[in-house]
Amino acid sequence: MRLSQLSGKELIDIEKGRKLGVLGQTDLLFDEKTGLLKELIIPKSSWMGLKRKNQEISIPWEHIETIGRDMIILQNNQKE
Repeated sequence: MRLSQLSGKELIDIEKGRKLGVLGQTDLLFDEKTGLLKELIIPKSSWMGLKRKNQEISIPWEHIETIGRDMIILQNNQKE
């Protein structure tokens, strides 16, 4: 799967069974020593899609349960 194919997929919290949002622009964080994917980094947007400074959501790769055609199912361990 290509990074561009992640865009537009819904993020679903498996434990609470609720939608967390839709993936837009996403960055990937790799371990420089091993080359393994560590995290998805999703910028939070404010009104009119303008990015807020230093605001992003990090989803560790091991929290992703499955990536389907329309959604990504994950364990959301972040506090609300």
